[in-house]
Amino acid sequence: MITAIMQPTYLPWIGYFDLIDSVDQFVFLDDAQVLKRSWGVRNRVLGQNGETFLTVPLTGHSQSEDCTFVSTAVDAHPKWRKTHLATIRHAYSKTPHFAEVFAELEALMGAGHATIGALNQAFVTATAERMGITTPFVQSSQLDGVSGRKDEWLLSICRAIGADTYLSAQGSAAYIEKDHQSGAFAGSGVELRYHNFAHPTYEQSSDEFVGYMSIVDLLMHCGYASALEIIRSGRQSMLTSAELKEVA
Repeated sequence: MITAIMQPTYLPWIGYFDLIDSVDQFVFLDDAQVLKRSWGVRNRVLGQNGETFLTVPLTGHSQSEDCTFVSTAVDAHPKWRKTHLATIRHAYSKTPHFAEVFAELEALMGAGHATIGALNQAFVTATAERMGITTPFVQSSQLDGVSGRKDEWLLSICRAIGADTYLSAQGSAAYIEKDHQSGAFAGSGVELRYHNFAHPTYEQSSDEFVGYMSIVDLLMHCGYASALEIIRSGRQSMLTSAELKEVA
């Protein structure tokens, strides 16, 4: 079984969803620490004047390890939710699929999710289902016998769910490969592979294509029915640690 493990991101980019679609089970690392100004609390949409960041305000947040996705509250005041929706409306009101996508975002914002983890996971799971992704989701906070730090933590999660292959985001190589090739996965019996994704282009309102926006951008322009085919068009063969080093 192939698994991927990622922190629940706010309105993720399309590569996040390709990672989900590439595995047999996807684990939300919801007991990881929430960092301010990270993708866990913000993302980008493409407006008339270029990219705009949408950031979720948190309540009682500090940089301590106790502030995890599963425990950190979002600001209960509705102002920021209205602001995010207004920004999205202004950016995409003239796109072909505005009505259906905006209705889903209104429902998300109106649901009153109390924590940043619950908010992010609700968007990811609902969007994946609407696009036709059938990968089941697991929360790391619900697993027993998980311990360690960084790559050891990831390995223990793989063992807890019975995965024999871990598909990692390439950005995680900075700490997985830090001390030696494949880190804690070397000789563990769990194969390490790296996600390999080339951002596809699609019809946008802008004159020149701008990538790495929130998936909201793709959905607004192309709709749920076409989104998964476009996302899958960017998928390339998984990389080993050695292969990643060669292309880095």
